[in-house]
Amino acid sequence: MLEKLFSLNARKTDVKTEVMAGITTFMTMAYILFVNPSILSSAGMDKDAVLLATALGAGIVTIMMGVFVNYPIALAPGMGLNAFYAFTVVIGMGVSWQIALGAVFISGLIFVLLTVTNVRQLLVEGMPSSLKHAITVGIGLFITIIGLKLSGIMSIRLSLIPPTLEKIVAAKGNGTPLSFETIIEMGKLAHPEVLVAIFGLLFIGVLMARNVKGSMLIGIVVTTILAIAIGIVKVPAGFSPVAIPDFSKNAFFALDIWGALNMGLLTIIFTFTFVELFDTMGTLVGTATKAGLMDKKGKFPGIGKAMLVDATGVSLGALLGTSTITAFVESAAGVGAGGRTGLTAVVCGILFLLSLFFIPIAGLIPDAATAPALIIVGALMMESVRHIDFGDFTESLPAFLTIIMMPFTYSIANGVSAGLVVYPLLKLISGRGREVHWIVYVLAVLVVLRFAFLSE
Repeated sequence: MLEKLFSLNARKTDVKTEVMAGITTFMTMAYILFVNPSILSSAGMDKDAVLLATALGAGIVTIMMGVFVNYPIALAPGMGLNAFYAFTVVIGMGVSWQIALGAVFISGLIFVLLTVTNVRQLLVEGMPSSLKHAITVGIGLFITIIGLKLSGIMSIRLSLIPPTLEKIVAAKGNGTPLSFETIIEMGKLAHPEVLVAIFGLLFIGVLMARNVKGSMLIGIVVTTILAIAIGIVKVPAGFSPVAIPDFSKNAFFALDIWGALNMGLLTIIFTFTFVELFDTMGTLVGTATKAGLMDKKGKFPGIGKAMLVDATGVSLGALLGTSTITAFVESAAGVGAGGRTGLTAVVCGILFLLSLFFIPIAGLIPDAATAPALIIVGALMMESVRHIDFGDFTESLPAFLTIIMMPFTYSIANGVSAGLVVYPLLKLISGRGREVHWIVYVLAVLVVLRFAFLSE
């Protein structure tokens, strides 16, 4: 049955590998179960209600991706979009969280419309091959940055001048320091957490070098055990691995769609739509490429269904009571562990649903255990850089900007946007404009208009 549903042999994989990959993806994503409630509670939402929505939404939509699309891609409330929802829309603009959820729901409907009319699929098909590979590399570096920060190997030090400090305090901790006030530097390597992360990185690296199946999962488990053994992770007294969730605390159908329309939140809806569009496109293209799902013509069979599931997830998340659900870049961890089919996603989705009953166990896995896996994934995704023609500057510069803008602006959407603007510009100026698909010109104009008029 599994062979018929997921075509395991055709994609040169097996059940054991897919299960391992699904567990690996879940373990690298499990942090969202704790981070998302923390962020959205700042907007006045109940933490337990958000946790319930996060686990249910991620579980249901990820299983849908696996069963209906057969892609090894997991989905959950997106980082960045949840911060925009909480700090910019609710806190910054004074919009109620119910109306903000209504805006998220509407953006999901727009995605469904763009998908059923094949507009989103056309965007992927029209994207130049060099940018598709650049997206894969950029996502790899983006994941690496996340891993380095979580591990403590890299740290960001603030040296704020009084005016900046006053602004940030007034904005309740939400603000942008000046360029000279932030310094990226090596973390404190003597700290136990960092040493454990370095151990995890080297341990997984050795396992990978020896072609041990399930290297990442084994590494995460062993590193977690080490963290517990040396006291970095404290097991609470009377610890029980099972906890019954309180389903009475929920925010199901609490969104206010009519309120979002009455307030004229077109700018907010467009921003949700724009960021999600390019974020998802980048994640799907990058992860699917690494999973070997791109055919010889540079197309992705099933990409339309994948985008429809993603679009459905946006509105479903809003109905359950959470911000935008989107394809997660950490899916690449499962792909790096050998995941090639939707069975990886189904396993991950089931674990999200079960996590409601095993939150205490998930809470024991430290960043020092998952961060090394993310760094390793970055190394694996660098392979795609060899498919970019760096001898042709009209190909290399857009690809380079796509790659570096993702980690250094902390946004997949920004990287995709940079490439889509510079690529057609250079082709036109060099007299090779006919090499560019017409949809790329349309996207370039939309990107410029978005940043010109909706830069905030």
